[in-house]
Order: sequence, then structure tokens, then C-alpha cells
Amino acid sequence: MYFKRKAYDKLIDWKSNYADNYAVLLEGARRVGKSTIAKLFAENEYKSYILIDFSIASADILSCFDDINNLDMFFLRLQAITGINLYEHESVIIFDEVQLFPKARQAIKHLVKDGRYHYIETGSLISIKKNVKDILIPSEEMKIEVYPMDYEEFCNATGNNYNLIKQLFDMKRAIGQEVNRKLMRDIRIYMAVGGMPQAVEAYVNGNNFSTIDNVKRQIIHLYEEDFKKIDPSGKISALYHSIPAQLAKDQKKYRMSTALKKRTTIKEEELLFDLFDSKTVLPCYNSTDPKVSLTSTKDLNSYKLYLSDTGLFVTLMFIDRPITENEIYAKLLSDKLPANLGYLYENLMAQLLASKDRELYYHTWQKENSTHYYEIDFLISEGSKISAIEVKSSGLGKHDSICEFEKKYSKHIKNCYIFSQKDYKQENGIQFMPIYLAPFI
Repeated sequence: MYFKRKAYDKLIDWKSNYADNYAVLLEGARRVGKSTIAKLFAENEYKSYILIDFSIASADILSCFDDINNLDMFFLRLQAITGINLYEHESVIIFDEVQLFPKARQAIKHLVKDGRYHYIETGSLISIKKNVKDILIPSEEMKIEVYPMDYEEFCNATGNNYNLIKQLFDMKRAIGQEVNRKLMRDIRIYMAVGGMPQAVEAYVNGNNFSTIDNVKRQIIHLYEEDFKKIDPSGKISALYHSIPAQLAKDQKKYRMSTALKKRTTIKEEELLFDLFDSKTVLPCYNSTDPKVSLTSTKDLNSYKLYLSDTGLFVTLMFIDRPITENEIYAKLLSDKLPANLGYLYENLMAQLLASKDRELYYHTWQKENSTHYYEIDFLISEGSKISAIEVKSSGLGKHDSICEFEKKYSKHIKNCYIFSQKDYKQENGIQFMPIYLAPFI
């Protein structure tokens, strides 16, 4: 089953404007749909294509890269082995799972310069040390980040009217309890299923949530196997599994020592960057002085971690059970899970922001004459100013932090948003919005 993906549109732009001078690398976590997008694009947009999957490539195929200096021979051998004819300026060659064969990635420089064909690479764990060791990273390579399906892609796949939600955002008016309740249920389905194409396909095919949960568990097991290939000790898996529990504690930052149950060494801290490179998590950095710049004031030692897919987050929350029962999903969809699951909605917000190619930031500062802190869940740049975002799981409750933030940084703020399950309203300079409107800010 093929779903309409935004990465496909980015490939159209690449082919029209950049493909003669750059290969394109589709980068992202395992199972987000990179290979499917590349193959569909090649089928639709080129006269012919050759797909080399380096996870199963034969020795004959691999040996073609031993002498990349003679490109005439390289292309002849490739066509002979695959039985596919290449047409100059009308064919594309796909290097699938290119991280498994770094020599092919290094060859991109010469292949692009040759100019006969276009090149698409797909890869995960692309920056892991062993995957770039002893090779020259080609400068003739542009990247397209492929995320799990965002909410617009999910709505297109499931038949929901995403354009209607955009119209509601543009109106900036309350829409009434009945419509709001229906739209909140729709986005909770997205939270439960997530954006991994296999899970979305299972949902579209009418499978129950226990079956969908099993699909997601298999993806998590796949990630764990990848982590163990990088670090057999299992420490990267421990860092990954610790994310929901640490968010639940509402700490100021993620603590590696909590995940590993010991003080961390420099070598163990390096594992964190391998986890980042896997694209399975979303780091959110503390900006120490947001009035200056989010990027230049980010504290690399103070960060939170979210999962790149909220559907996987739900499964990881209950991974200690043999399988997450339909009953738990029913409670999630009807908003009857315990009220302290605000961090689940935080993870959703992180995913919605990251899918727009935004780097994630938050901000904390100490309360006067107190050991406690104010905290803004997310900050985003809007032009030369910043906007503050708080996320609530159910009711609006107190929102002292965003009020104090507005006072402290009033000259630098464009918007203050509080996202919850409640209908739209505007009060004291703060926009209160249901979370399904978040993709449009």
C-alpha cells in the first residue's frame, strides 16, 4: 500500500533543480518508508531505474565498485547483472541502505560528476562512525529527512479532512464542543497508531489495536537489534527505553545516569550521539537565553529526549506487558487514561514540530526566592521573534510559566500558545488551542 508522502514532493523539486549536480540522500529511522518512496519515485518519474539493495546485494554487484575509475565498464556491468537498460539523462540508480556499503556512497562524487544518470541514496544510521570510517563523504550529496508520517499524511491515508482543520486554524474561533470532541478523538487515533507506515497500513486495513501494537513492537525490536550492533552492552537500548519514564518524572533534563543506573563515562556519553544518529529520538535542547537566539544559546548538556514517533511512544510505555491490550487503546481514545500522561501529548507536539524540519528547544529559569523552576515546553523561531508553547494533557490548569515568560521576554515574543484538548480561545495575549491545530503554527 502506497501513501502520499511529502518527501516525494521534495524529490520532485530535487529532480527539477538539483539532480544534475547532486545525488539525494533520503535519511531517517528504519521503517519510516524511505525505500518505498525512492522506488515509487523512480517508477513514476524515470524511463528506467536500477535499485541496488545493499542488505541483499550479490558479490557481483558489490564488485562493480572495485574500479569506479572506468565508469563505462561500471555501467555496462551493472546493466548486464541486473538486466535493466539505462538511458542517459532518463534513468536513476538507487543505492538502498547505502550505510551498509560505504564504498558506494564515496563513489557518488564521481558518478554525479559523470552526469549520465541521477542517484538516490537511502540510509539509516548514516553517520555512525563505522559507516563513514575511511571514506570521503561526497559534497555532491543533498539530504532529505524522512520522518514518520505527519498528521497531514495520516489524514490523507485515513480519509480525514486535513484542509478543514487548516480552515479552523485560520478562523481562530471556538468551534463548539461536539466538533472539538470529534477532532480530538481523531488526533488521539494518530497518537495511538503513530506515523510508521506499517502501523498506518494495519489501521487502514481495519486491524484491531492489539495487532497494530504488535506491528509497532516489531519495529522497536528492530531498533534494539540495530542498537546492539553499535553497542553490544545494551546501553543504547537502555537510553531509548528510559525516555517515557524520564518524561513522566517531569525533570528539567534527560539524565543518562538515571537510564544506565550509574555515573556515566565519556565513552558512554558518545553512545548518546549514536542514538541521535539513529533518528529514532528527537533531542530538545534547553535555550539558556532565548531573547538572543535559540541556536546560539542551546545548552548541549541540558536536553530532553522524545521519541520520533508517538505511536511507538505509546507502545514503549507499556512494553513490559506481553502485548498492549485493546482496552488500553480504548481508554486512550476516549481520554480515560490517567491524567498524568501529559508527557504523551508533549511527545506528540515534539513530533509535529520536528516534522516541519524544526530543531526543538525548551527553556527553564529559576523562580525568585525558590528552588523550583519555571519551564516552557517548546520554543520556536518566527521571523526575528520567538513563540512559546505549553502543552496540557486535559484541562488548562495553571499556566504561570508562560505568563512569567511573556513578562520577561515581552519585546522578543510573537505568540504564546497553550495547547490542550479544549476549544479555541484567546485571553491575556495567550492563544489557547486544541492540539490538532498545532501543525499550522
